[in-house]
Amino acid sequence: MTAWRVAAAVAAIGLVVAYAVGSGRWVSTGSTWYQSLDQPAWQPPPAVFGLAWTYNFLALAVVGVAIALVGSGPRVAVFLGVLAVTIALAIAWAYLFYVPHSLVPSAVALTACALLTFVPLAVAFQERSWLGILLVPYQLWLLVAASLAWGYVALAR
Repeated sequence: MTAWRVAAAVAAIGLVVAYAVGSGRWVSTGSTWYQSLDQPAWQPPPAVFGLAWTYNFLALAVVGVAIALVGSGPRVAVFLGVLAVTIALAIAWAYLFYVPHSLVPSAVALTACALLTFVPLAVAFQERSWLGILLVPYQLWLLVAASLAWGYVALAR
């Protein structure tokens, strides 16, 4: 195993940890502001969020490490680079939604995140089909989350 592969695997884990910590810093579903919002009809129950994010973070870590260890150099770079951008967008969503309560900019950030995540999903499928399959629930979750973000925008008007 080469040093760059180890570094890429560490980077993948670091990105997922940054994602969990960064988004968790601002997400506050127990706040008075959040509780006062009208929720879209398709909002999952609170327990689903904990299960989904536990799976999503684990899947991202497993797939990221696997791609770092077995992927072609360019695919590793694309996977990690685009993953970093999507994580930044997801963290931006958390901040924009929960801190200044900027619903439209937060929805734009999450939509961009959901759309850009098709790139790491495609890379995962190109490397090993089972890696892509592991990321499908994450992709679906982001698409639902983006639709929820726009649902909040529509209900706030």
